[in-house]
Amino acid sequence: MSLILGIDPGSRKTGFGVIEFQGGRSRYVTSGVIRLPDGELAERLRIIHDSLVELIELHCPQCLAIEQVFMAKSAGSALKLGQARGAAIVTCATRGMPVSEYSARQIKQSVVGTGAADKAQVQHMVRVLLGLPGVPQEDAADALAAALCHAHTQQSMINMAGATAVRRRRLR
Repeated sequence: MSLILGIDPGSRKTGFGVIEFQGGRSRYVTSGVIRLPDGELAERLRIIHDSLVELIELHCPQCLAIEQVFMAKSAGSALKLGQARGAAIVTCATRGMPVSEYSARQIKQSVVGTGAADKAQVQHMVRVLLGLPGVPQEDAADALAAALCHAHTQQSMINMAGATAVRRRRLR
């Protein structure tokens, strides 16, 4: 069993989601949005850090799946997004959690089946894949999608390793 923390970083809102992945199946644990106040960026980054420490202590995830930086509306926005990502990554890395980064296109492809999916499609598929009673908030859905992408990637690697082992046995 593996608990995966997914994060959709932002300097105003940071989405998070935790799923349990075992035997090729994913199960919802929790999700939400860390809403950050106006004010100094340093204070917002501290809130991201403190909130994630609390979440990690409560749920004990083993790894982090996080969305890579993309070019935002402006260089300033991209820089702030990068700093929010950095705060999340360092919080998890200092607790010994392996960090896996995925592009938005990889996450959408893994969850929806197309890298060009819109937010509503991601929300819908996260709800379906995790059997949720309702549609999760946008940022929480993106975080859960990152966690699901990591689970699917890990499962694919396991399947490929098994197929390689079987092929090696046949060649002998």
